[in-house]
Amino acid sequence: MNMKKLVGLLLAAILSLGLLAACAPAEEDTSKGEANDETINLVSREDGSGTRGAFTEIVGILVEENEIQVDQTYEEAVIQNSTHGVLTTVAGDEFSIGYISLGSLNDTVKAIKIDGVDATADNVLSGDFPIARPFNLAWQEGLNDLTQDFLDFIMSEEGQLIVEENGFVQVENNGPYQGSGGEGNIVVAGSTSVTPLIEKLAESYEALHQGVTIEIQSTGSSAGMTSAMEGTADIGMASRELKDEENDTLESLAMAIDGIAVIVHPDNPAENLTVEQVRQIFVGELTSWTELE
Repeated sequence: MNMKKLVGLLLAAILSLGLLAACAPAEEDTSKGEANDETINLVSREDGSGTRGAFTEIVGILVEENEIQVDQTYEEAVIQNSTHGVLTTVAGDEFSIGYISLGSLNDTVKAIKIDGVDATADNVLSGDFPIARPFNLAWQEGLNDLTQDFLDFIMSEEGQLIVEENGFVQVENNGPYQGSGGEGNIVVAGSTSVTPLIEKLAESYEALHQGVTIEIQSTGSSAGMTSAMEGTADIGMASRELKDEENDTLESLAMAIDGIAVIVHPDNPAENLTVEQVRQIFVGELTSWTELE
């Protein structure tokens, strides 16, 4: 065989091997996907949210450093500005975890047991469920008669029955409602967690008093307290305890007790977490679902 023919055969062989390699399917790198599948995706509320304030304090995420309260929520948490936002995010992600008002719980998500205790109104009432907080209403001294009558309705037997029917825990009731109502407008502003309950109470009160309109502004607990202090709202709503400066300016009462449900996607196999595990997850010490197995 002459040299020219040999070189031609070698070039043909090399070309054939190159074509085969190009046609062969690339080996799939699944390591990244597997890691993502195990990652806990945190969903939290915004600064100023009463739900976040109560949750971080009860669970131990809010700590004191050099006489300053520091919220240690993991910096990579997805922040949502409403209860609906948390629900929607968790319902759309099998590997996420968040927290919401117990009264807002629905079947798009699953509530995790905490320390082996189900998130139910009965367990909040008994004190067995460990993550619970008050729903507070606050106002400036010297309420007008109409706003005072609405507060009387909320704390009456009829009002507290609405509290219970909507999945919250009664604080007390002052017997049957005996108010006279009147005519006019009431502005209530604040917590997105308290808003659905206030809407039910307002609807019932307006049905009793045709000349009354109750305007509800769902702005967040801190914004609601500011509105009450500034006089732009007759009543402020907070899903947490009032701060010292708010207590110095406003009068207040607890209208209901609410549990804070820790929620996951319905297909998430997790069923129970301890309070300590919840803390570790939300400060970023536990970042993978496999660490909880």
